[in-house]
Amino acid sequence: MHACIDLGSNSFHLLIGEWQAGKIKIVERLSEKVQLGENVAATGQISEAAFKRGENCLRRFKLLMKQYPLQQYWALGTNTFRVANNSDHFIHRAKEIGIDISIISGVQEAVLIYAGVISDLPVSESNRLIVDIGGGSTEVIIGSHHDRLLTESLVIGSVAWRDRFFTGAGADKEQIMAAMDTAKQAAHEVFASVAAGVKRAGWSEAHASSGTVKMLANICQGQGYPPATISLQALHELKPKIAQAIAEGEDLQGLKESRRDLALPGWSVLTGLMETYQVDELRFSATALREGMLDFMVKNEKTLSAMTKSDLPDVSFAKH
Repeated sequence: MHACIDLGSNSFHLLIGEWQAGKIKIVERLSEKVQLGENVAATGQISEAAFKRGENCLRRFKLLMKQYPLQQYWALGTNTFRVANNSDHFIHRAKEIGIDISIISGVQEAVLIYAGVISDLPVSESNRLIVDIGGGSTEVIIGSHHDRLLTESLVIGSVAWRDRFFTGAGADKEQIMAAMDTAKQAAHEVFASVAAGVKRAGWSEAHASSGTVKMLANICQGQGYPPATISLQALHELKPKIAQAIAEGEDLQGLKESRRDLALPGWSVLTGLMETYQVDELRFSATALREGMLDFMVKNEKTLSAMTKSDLPDVSFAKH
């Protein structure tokens, strides 16, 4: 039995699974909204409050892990750990709790996200565009089967965009919509840096993972659009409704209160991405980094041909 801990800029995730009859069986999942990356883009540091939230979450993860006969676990830190100048202090505190954290690069993160997303998709000869919008970074991958044609990690995410564009209080609907446009344009500029590569690789179907995408898919479904699907048309049509709900403090079908602060930046980042890469529609993927970690961890040396040692983190799995 194996455990994977995905330490994202917005949420921490724990996944426990085992290999049964040639397939991975998930036996436990736990996710918590920690927002470790809160204001890191501005301050360069994990805040004291975020530090404490992260510590408490890891203690709960550790208690849950003790309930299972784990052979090994893998804890990976992503964008916030890459950019915060005090991430080493958090890693030291985690070690005292009993969890060893390794930091992976954005490209290494993208490799594992791709493996996780395609693990739940049917076999296809088509090139697939895979996107994961995290709190601090967004991974963009195009591949066919286990061969990746493009693997990119960009410094843009829902928490970072919230802190940059949506920290003002008391804005009315029109002001919020103007901020959404500004944030979307900034997203365009980030995603445009790899647009030529995306076009050159080519793709025929698009899939996106992460809590931000799930939130937007749920909003679309709550407003009568098809489930687990996000169209660019739906995002454009829902823009004023989302802005109105945030401005007036109203409920919006499909939007959880715990995700409310990420609705505006999430819309801006995803809409900017879809417009830049001319994605009319994409499907939400429930599998992502942690499933890719578990897949690689269970198979260990039996890695897929595209996932070479140079692609993946040069770290050892921790014994439990």
